[in-house]
Amino acid sequence: MKPRRAVITGIGVVAPGGIGVKAFWDLLTSGRTATRPISLFDASGFRSRIAAEADFDPAANGLDPQEMRRMDRVAQFAVVSTREALRDSGLEPDRIVPERTGVRIGTAVGSTTRLEQEYVVVSNGGQQWRVDHAYAVPQLYDYLVPASLAREVAWECGAEGPVATVSTGCTSGLDAVGHAARLIEEGSADVMVAGASDAPIAPITVACFDAIKATSARNDDPARASRPFHPGRDGFVLGEGAAVFVLEDYERARARGAHVHCEVAAFAHRGNAFHMTGLKPDGREMAEAIRVALDRARLDPSDVDYVNAHGSGTRQNDRHETAAFKRSLGQRAYEVPVSSIKSMVGHSLGAIGSLEIAACALAIETGIVPPTANLDAADPECDLDYVPLRARERQVDVVLSVGSGFGGFQTAVLLKKV
Repeated sequence: MKPRRAVITGIGVVAPGGIGVKAFWDLLTSGRTATRPISLFDASGFRSRIAAEADFDPAANGLDPQEMRRMDRVAQFAVVSTREALRDSGLEPDRIVPERTGVRIGTAVGSTTRLEQEYVVVSNGGQQWRVDHAYAVPQLYDYLVPASLAREVAWECGAEGPVATVSTGCTSGLDAVGHAARLIEEGSADVMVAGASDAPIAPITVACFDAIKATSARNDDPARASRPFHPGRDGFVLGEGAAVFVLEDYERARARGAHVHCEVAAFAHRGNAFHMTGLKPDGREMAEAIRVALDRARLDPSDVDYVNAHGSGTRQNDRHETAAFKRSLGQRAYEVPVSSIKSMVGHSLGAIGSLEIAACALAIETGIVPPTANLDAADPECDLDYVPLRARERQVDVVLSVGSGFGGFQTAVLLKKV
């Protein structure tokens, strides 16, 4: 019996700069940025007042009034992305076996937006320490519990198999897809709807990152604020969005004549047991995740055609993963193009890993490597080929995508052409 292979047959995206896969890819390949002053709330009192917001109209994207009332913005993103992914997959409802269909949805901060809004209501604007529950909406518990996000997606696709939310900080989007692929490989599911969503642009989130000065304060130049690998970088730019995929067993997908975007060839993750926000400069844990992923995929560093970097735009991250690439890929690290799409769509925390997987799958299909925007100067500590400013045509058969999250999470995913 042949080993089962997990392939992506459907992609759905909600992202800054446009809703849907086409708008997302057009933004990335043009090298445009979607960062701007925050408009979702009054950010005038904050240190960092910029973000990459999605121009998202729930009604225009097919959500009815009851869905809009019930779901936080994060769940709305996930459901709209799921619908696009299912359409793209061509998987008809009558071809879905509920018990053999599962869900893995990642998120870092869940229903932050509505949870904060509702707390303001029940506490009367923060004036009452003992809140009045009578003013709470019936969905308040859903906003508190991250599992409600996976439930919404499961309802949408009729999944009755393994359903769960994955929350590993900024690697959640990579981890959700990696875990979904393993469930297919081991035979626990035939179809997995997997990805991640986050809508963190809210006062509480901005305040948290202000407190540790992790975000950029380049408020007078938001379009150029996200600057991974640039000597003048001063932190990441918060973003939001979602990407959801339909993953299937390859033989099943081929039998029904599905279009296959790419294969999830391998997934590995590690922790650094070191610091909540700090990273060791040698990149050892990320390098180990990359090494294990390559081993599982039976690939060599020379097989990697493109590296999609975490590239958050903080000095410690850029230095850390540059070292990790050199440690794990050897000489190939100096030859392979590396880029960060966070320079264009910001850092949407748990969702960004899935958005990056979408970008990697599209790079494989189109033969175009997205650029690192705003990289108009070189940092001597970051001396690899970071594809500055403009997209690059290149045959891409194997892509390495990596993520690094607060808490020491390190993840590597390998995608390859089928």
